[in-house]
Amino acid sequence: MPTKGKLKSPEKFIRPLVRKLDGYVPGEQPQASDIIKLNTNENPISPSSKVLQAIKKAADSRLRLYPNPTAKPLRYALAQLHCCQPENIIIGNGSDELLALATRCFVEPKSSGAKTMKEIARQTIQYFTPSYSLYPILANIHGARKNEFKLPQNYELPDISSLIKGKWNFQAALTYITTPNAPSGAGYKTSDLAKICKDQNGIIILDEAYIDFAKETALDLTKRFPNVIISRTFSKSYSLCSQRIGYFIAHPKLITALDRIRDSYNTNELGQTAALATLTDLSYYQKQFKHIIKARSQTSKTLTAIGFDIIPSQTNFIFAKPNGLSAKDWFTKLRKRKIITRWFDTKECRDRLRITIGTKEEMEKFISATEAIVKKSTRR
Repeated sequence: MPTKGKLKSPEKFIRPLVRKLDGYVPGEQPQASDIIKLNTNENPISPSSKVLQAIKKAADSRLRLYPNPTAKPLRYALAQLHCCQPENIIIGNGSDELLALATRCFVEPKSSGAKTMKEIARQTIQYFTPSYSLYPILANIHGARKNEFKLPQNYELPDISSLIKGKWNFQAALTYITTPNAPSGAGYKTSDLAKICKDQNGIIILDEAYIDFAKETALDLTKRFPNVIISRTFSKSYSLCSQRIGYFIAHPKLITALDRIRDSYNTNELGQTAALATLTDLSYYQKQFKHIIKARSQTSKTLTAIGFDIIPSQTNFIFAKPNGLSAKDWFTKLRKRKIITRWFDTKECRDRLRITIGTKEEMEKFISATEAIVKKSTRR
């Protein structure tokens, strides 16, 4: 029977868990053309001409058709690149979609009925802090338990003895490790990651979003350990943020499980086309990586020379603690000069700024502005 009376509040129909959620806050995307944008770790260089041509060629009447449901050509090309099989790869709408799929695939939602350590572990997602701020949000959305492990001040990867002494859960259903770390940029050795993977009894995702700017990759660990997944993206290195293409590399059985809960047409055709074209012109991008690494080194040296503390970075950004003013003030004063960086208002991060490496001209303006800000601050 229909109910009568005054209208109900729409909020009543929303799950209590969702009502309490704080969503992920993406980096600002200013539209003004005169802004120097150093806040979201995008590659400052355009995609290669081969990629742009491929997208233009594909933008025809085929847009009315659904995309390839399994991204088969892209999976085969990536398999050849990474010396594995197409069955080892799943393509996502950015790596973020795959990270979300992993929470649904490998983790049980929190239940008050869980009593044993094993039952609790099956409901647990763990990660280091600070790290990618999406991880706790994915856990909250899923209603999972969270196990956060604080990194040391230098952001280095804790050794096994430190993990044992701390609250690390070697039985956790799902573990995320960003390598290199974000937001610090600190790089991790594969040999050290292997020690954790060897002792971890649940799924462990090594999130290599910035690996093209690092000294080494942990890709071979997927062959040594069946519970290890490597996460990659075309966004950070390959100038395809807008196309939203990411992928996992893992044991075929893990890929099959993820594929069961993937949307049939989760990646668009132009994105698949752009990613395929990117793989035909890797030399173009490798030159850009070298330019970014060189600019990262020069920017770090310059900031260090004026007294800033810089975490050694293996990414396309640096994490810097200013001298003579707070990070928030530095952020605000750069912003007034139309230079946008990223400041995280959290206990672990609020004393530093994360600065994306831009073009040579952009970094020169950033350094010039920073030096002027510091000079003005020291006069007081």
